[in-house]
Amino acid sequence: MKIGDTHYRTIWLGDDDWSVNVIDQTLLPHVFEVRRLESLADAAAAIADMVVRGAPLIGATAAYGMALAAHVDPSDQALEDAFADLLATRPTAINLRWALDLMRERLLAVPVDYRRALAYGLAAEICDNDVATCQSIGQHGSVLIADALARKAGGNGAAGPVNVLTHCNAGWLATVDWGTALAPIYAAHDAGIPVHVWVDETRPRNQGAALTAYELGGHGIPHTVIVDNAGGHLMQHGMVDLCITGTDRTTAHGDVCNKIGTYLKALAAHDNGIPFYVGLPHSTIDWRLGDGVAEIPIEQRDGEEVSHIRGVTGAGQGTTVRLVPQGTAVGNYAFDVTPARLVTGLITERGVCPASRAGLLALYPEQAENAAP
Repeated sequence: MKIGDTHYRTIWLGDDDWSVNVIDQTLLPHVFEVRRLESLADAAAAIADMVVRGAPLIGATAAYGMALAAHVDPSDQALEDAFADLLATRPTAINLRWALDLMRERLLAVPVDYRRALAYGLAAEICDNDVATCQSIGQHGSVLIADALARKAGGNGAAGPVNVLTHCNAGWLATVDWGTALAPIYAAHDAGIPVHVWVDETRPRNQGAALTAYELGGHGIPHTVIVDNAGGHLMQHGMVDLCITGTDRTTAHGDVCNKIGTYLKALAAHDNGIPFYVGLPHSTIDWRLGDGVAEIPIEQRDGEEVSHIRGVTGAGQGTTVRLVPQGTAVGNYAFDVTPARLVTGLITERGVCPASRAGLLALYPEQAENAAP
């Protein structure tokens, strides 16, 4: 994707061939700044502090974190320590564990002298594969948007735009490029399909208002930011044609864990007969788990993300203000789980399938032995 006239990925190797560059997402949309990661500690902090965020990008950053660790010390113990430090940064997104497992397994299987080069090569491969995967998600998902346009037209010629509601940010900023939930929207728009996006602000960190709106505006896609609680109203009045969200972890039975508030959108969509789709790469499927509500760990973050809000003043100065009375208790659950029964379909790089064990195994038959019964 582009910032102005320059193409960017969200993470890339520095000119010195060992440090790693990322876009600092805590400063967007008001400031675009590239942050240089020079150590394992830098990579871990970038993930924990949400300088980088989104399940696929977290995995890619963790992979490069292992490479940064191997750059300094490629010994077994150093890599095991790096694995543990990075795994502890965020508990919910399964891509983190997926990338770390892959890196550890491959690195420990070769002699120490080969590990540094292999680590950087593997991290780059993970990033390239993510880009290709997200492009494929976009192509499969754009068909659903085209079908929605055909339903609106009802055989009477063009009608539009297709109104898509999304929650949080699952665009190119959440991946290495293209995105998951937003990839079908980009692909549809680029194919000439008229599309408009309802963008949930996504409290408490406002990833929709800040990041999704930033992305869509840069790509020239019509969009409107709404408060999180407006989605049901829009659905009741026929103003939403379909919903597409991302996911940070999907069980073998099709339950999806995504940013807090996703479950409520799925309930409203179900009540109003509106299709609710979820875009995800294979790396987001946790084949070990069956019941997402019972088994997926839900991250609880610092309450200050809820009690305070960041923005810019009329003069363009960054500032943080408190929203709640001093001393008020605050809960900050970062994710919720949407049961598979509320999900119309899962959009993957291999196609669209029902949100079920059978549906997923139809696309990924090689996982039959690993999938939770």
